[in-house]
Amino acid sequence: MTMTVLTALLGFALAATITPGPNNLMLMASGANFGFRRTLPHMIGIVGGVSLMSLLVGAGLMALFQAVPVLNTVLKVLSVGYLLWLAAKVATAAPIQDRAADARPMTALQAAAFQWVNPKAWAMCLSAVTLYAPDRSFLSVALVAGAFALVSFPAISVWAWLGTVVRRWLSNPVRLRVFNVTMAALLVASLWPVLGLGAGA
Repeated sequence: MTMTVLTALLGFALAATITPGPNNLMLMASGANFGFRRTLPHMIGIVGGVSLMSLLVGAGLMALFQAVPVLNTVLKVLSVGYLLWLAAKVATAAPIQDRAADARPMTALQAAAFQWVNPKAWAMCLSAVTLYAPDRSFLSVALVAGAFALVSFPAISVWAWLGTVVRRWLSNPVRLRVFNVTMAALLVASLWPVLGLGAGA
């Protein structure tokens, strides 16, 4: 992979991870509801999950989905169901002052596992491998995974930070409810790409 291609790959990974999607919307909601520090495991899980997914996609998962098309339908159903459940959870989150002591943001493991039903994560990994590792060599695929690992944490951190910026303003229960319902609605709207997942979009 030439330096020019590597630079383009890093730009792609940055653009893909910093733009709105299920991960970033949930991070913003988590930052607003739990603060930046408590959202760190969620961010680490996203980075690890997306990097691992890109490795496995390059190692053969892409070929598996092409060989067994019904897997695309199964993935769509799982993605829609899980994202709707998450949206409902975000929309009904209790006000900060009324939240139970054991309420907590998503863990690193949960965030990593979520990537497998996240339509945007699939689209990012499929596109990155197709464009920047067409030969599916170990080095090319590893560079794709490394690019996501390198740029995604600072990119997604912006969203968690934005959540903390509005945290004080959201101390009002009504404003927090409106914010959470809005985040939930945007999360549902982010399901739109799942309709094109079978085409590798």
